[in-house]
Amino acid sequence: MIYLRLFWEFLKIGCMSFGGGYAAIPLVEETVTKYGWLTSEEILNYIAVSESTPGPIAINLATFVGSSQGGILGAFLATIAITLPAFLIIILVSMFAKTLLEKKPIQAIIGSIKPAITGLILTTSFTIFLSVVCNFDAIGSTFKVDIFALIILAVVVTIALTYQKLKKKQISPIVLIIISGILGIICYGV
Repeated sequence: MIYLRLFWEFLKIGCMSFGGGYAAIPLVEETVTKYGWLTSEEILNYIAVSESTPGPIAINLATFVGSSQGGILGAFLATIAITLPAFLIIILVSMFAKTLLEKKPIQAIIGSIKPAITGLILTTSFTIFLSVVCNFDAIGSTFKVDIFALIILAVVVTIALTYQKLKKKQISPIVLIIISGILGIICYGV
């Protein structure tokens, strides 16, 4: 039954996605491709939409995938499942935070998880870059650089770095998303 499968798979992702939404992306991608729920191209589109809509990316992604596979009920179940572990952990941590975080084993666990999270986020970023800019989806496929995507990336990075250097603070991601959207319309048309 698709509803039970959606709930179970997103519950597992919620239990393993330490480090936030970006760390969950590879887990979501692996799950949806394993079950044939989405193609690699579709998951990239879902990631892009999840990133540009309000709210945490992992929750948005779970909602979109759940909706695509099981309608409103599927969206609801996938969303609840991915958020449930974090919700329960936050409740437990808030009850015992002061004493718990002082314990050496807990500090060791948290310290050892950080490199894995960094690796997951870097892998996700690199995979999205290869897919979007180079149209490279899998080992054996050919590179075909999307010049418009490369130009948009270069312009947005240049704007962000210039703003940071001049204003001594980071530009709002919302502004960068809007600029990217405008550039996308200019380069690709409506």
